[in-house]
Amino acid sequence: MSPKETYYETTAATIIRQLEKRQMEGYYCKTSKEAVTLAASFLPPNATAAFGGSMTLEETGMLAFLREKEDLTLFDRSKAKSPEEVPEIYAKAFTADAYFMSTNAITTDGQLVNIDGTGNRVAALIWGPKQVIVLAGMNKVCPTLEDAYRRVKNIASPPNCIRLNRKTPCAATGICGDCLSPDCICSQTVLTRRSGIPGRIKVILIGEQLGY
Repeated sequence: MSPKETYYETTAATIIRQLEKRQMEGYYCKTSKEAVTLAASFLPPNATAAFGGSMTLEETGMLAFLREKEDLTLFDRSKAKSPEEVPEIYAKAFTADAYFMSTNAITTDGQLVNIDGTGNRVAALIWGPKQVIVLAGMNKVCPTLEDAYRRVKNIASPPNCIRLNRKTPCAATGICGDCLSPDCICSQTVLTRRSGIPGRIKVILIGEQLGY
């Protein structure tokens, strides 16, 4: 094993122990392929599922798996026939057996930090779906909460705004301007320090650089 692989495994083991103290389940997979297989194993037969916007879900192949799984009912907003149908799909997500997402940052003591524009993703993380399955590359790991917030604002948000063609200061400069722009994607900030329902939140750490 390379030094980086050893570092990833050692750090993941530390985070997993901390997640357990916070009533969350933690797992480590070396590759995206292993992570998708593990995440799929949490789905009951004929399940319903939903997902939050995430480059990690796309890069790992998790989203493609969900869209292709024949015995799965997927609440997919990209399939909405009209703008009015999107909120209906968001609402159905709260009834899902599983909600898939990534996290903008995770601290070494097992806390998740997420910032959302619309809020549907963090809302489902907080309440509703029977289980929340989080896939995250080890590049999302931060030593402290302060570092996690800094990561979300200055590392995750600018490329996301560029990807979404948002006219924000961070898209133009690469640095958070703490803006109130109409295109701002930083409307809600959520810190998940504990799962109220034991085991509802499952975090799969992946030994790869994934997402923003």
